Amino acid sequence: MTVPPVSRRERKKAATRQAIADAALRLFLDRGYDQVSIRDIADAADVSTTTVFKHFSGKEALVFDQDEERESELVAAVRQRAAGQSIPDALRRHVLDTWLPLAAHPQRAAFADLVESTPALRAYYERMWTRHTDALSAAIADETGVDHDDLACVALARFVLEIPVLTGGRQDRRAAVETIFDILTHGWEQASRR
Repeated sequence: MTVPPVSRRERKKAATRQAIADAALRLFLDRGYDQVSIRDIADAADVSTTTVFKHFSGKEALVFDQDEERESELVAAVRQRAAGQSIPDALRRHVLDTWLPLAAHPQRAAFADLVESTPALRAYYERMWTRHTDALSAAIADETGVDHDDLACVALARFVLEIPVLTGGRQDRRAAVETIFDILTHGWEQASRR
């Protein structure tokens, strides 16, 4: 399948959005979330405040600028997995390919501190993960032919989304991710015998 080329207008829009998000994160990390206004961000990105709001629903969304993309990627990992690949194995591959590089990013610790130290960002983060749980569990349910509120699908989605929190402080994150997926795939009894 051929991917249609992205138009110049779409590329410019994406570049503007990224410039705004980068400026916001830089300011938030330098000054603190509550000390930065939308006007400060617009000035740093050399755009109007109206342009900021065309790209982001609010100040919190500037911190989690890739929220929608992450959700789409999670759903795609389930729906577009290789023939014969299990859902947990597809999600394992997705987490290893996407989260491990993010966890190793030099700004990761500062970003985590920013979120943890700002009540508005912590609350937004929790709402965001709840939305992701709903979307991911619905995709899993669709693929397995069960209702969207199926507890097994919701539990799998929730556990997968908790992997960054559970493995973030581990020395060997890859091994930690593999351990969690082994438990999700094979159960506690087998994993505890190691």
